[in-house]
Amino acid sequence: MKRDIPVKFVELLDSLGLADLADTLREGEPAVSVRLNNGKPSDISALFPDSDGKVPWCPSGFYLSERPSFTLDPAFHQGRYYVQEASSMFHRHVVESLVKPGMPVSLLDACAAPGGKTTAAIDALPVGSVVVANEYVPARAAILRENAIKWGFPGIIVTRGDTRDLGKLRDSFDMIIADVPCSGEGMMRKDPDAVAQWSEDLIEECADRQWEIVGNLWNTLRPGGYMIYSTCTFNRSENEEMVDRIISELEGESVDIPVDPSWGITPGIDTPHYCYRFIPGRVRGEGLFVSVIRKSGIPTSRVPKVKPSKNDKRKNQVNIPTHIADWLTNSGEMEIYTDSDRINAFPKQHLPLLKAVKERVDVIHEGILMGNVKGKDVIPSQSLAMSLNLNRDSFPQCDLSREDALRYLHGDALTLPESISKGFVLLTYQHSPLGFVKNLGNRSNNLYPAPWRIKKQLKVDN
Repeated sequence: MKRDIPVKFVELLDSLGLADLADTLREGEPAVSVRLNNGKPSDISALFPDSDGKVPWCPSGFYLSERPSFTLDPAFHQGRYYVQEASSMFHRHVVESLVKPGMPVSLLDACAAPGGKTTAAIDALPVGSVVVANEYVPARAAILRENAIKWGFPGIIVTRGDTRDLGKLRDSFDMIIADVPCSGEGMMRKDPDAVAQWSEDLIEECADRQWEIVGNLWNTLRPGGYMIYSTCTFNRSENEEMVDRIISELEGESVDIPVDPSWGITPGIDTPHYCYRFIPGRVRGEGLFVSVIRKSGIPTSRVPKVKPSKNDKRKNQVNIPTHIADWLTNSGEMEIYTDSDRINAFPKQHLPLLKAVKERVDVIHEGILMGNVKGKDVIPSQSLAMSLNLNRDSFPQCDLSREDALRYLHGDALTLPESISKGFVLLTYQHSPLGFVKNLGNRSNNLYPAPWRIKKQLKVDN
């Protein structure tokens, strides 16, 4: 497919020494790639027999020779892999290069939807880390929440809010991913809107907004912490010039990230700072710009402080069934508490941060939603089913065929074998958790979340 791209944009590319990129954007096609979930080990050849090589900068990333129907793959809904553009997987490599083995960190992904960079970062973090993933737009925040839950990481806080409110969390994070809204020039092969909306005025508007976001976030970064600044665009205004401004006006320091020359990543344009450009045609991926800035000062380990609320006292008085703790493999490390009719679990060591975040922005998911209280029952949730900390031995299990797994994801009522106990049952597919049902014997109540269900009519074969 040949695309028409604006003449002024072609002139911009030529001024950057990227004249050859115009033809790639006009006629090239984006690659299809997936990234496996480290916490839910899978064999790429079993999931995708037609896989087409590894993504060089991401050990869990793989190219596919063609785009399958991910919607009709139960493994996709299990969070065993994430469909992500290959260049964006570089964020995992960046985080992995910055962390120290065995030293947990607090990370904020400030513009996180739909969740690709969040989940990539999670796989590079030391055990015991905590992640706040934020999105401003409600519909996008809902998608972020779903993808975060499916990834199964217990130390996750998903928020919906403005970076101005997050900015009140002073000195709270060791690392911030600021994948800021941009003019989207790097997505022109994937998104027709990126071509239609492009203008020189848009570049200026985006640069102003990016500086505002960076300014909001900078105080939340601890001295010695790292801001991973990125865009999916090519112009210097939103890239090198923004990095220059952060370093000069906010007193940051440019950080070198190790890159293998064979990867084809190019350096920044007309800048003394460490910058990494992904140019389609030179890499097998779409346009991306990344730079890491270290905040000056001596590293601190400040813990946010908040006053206890009346709600906290009320929650501590609620009787939680003792068997709920058995649903987790590491219940001793988790605080189990109620929030209205929900029972949540969250890492004890990061409760101060959770409480501080709740004081400032809307938290739409925290840790593991264990279940919902209904009468005398606690109905286990999909969040528990997807969690890496699920104790599978706490529930009867039933492994499904692909056809039945898709029927379950569609919201259909399944009849389980007579040998399966009545009550709450953990369904699995290829022996990996899929979700819960309440088995009544002659049929089962489907507990898969209605908003996540497959909407299209099913036509599947065994």
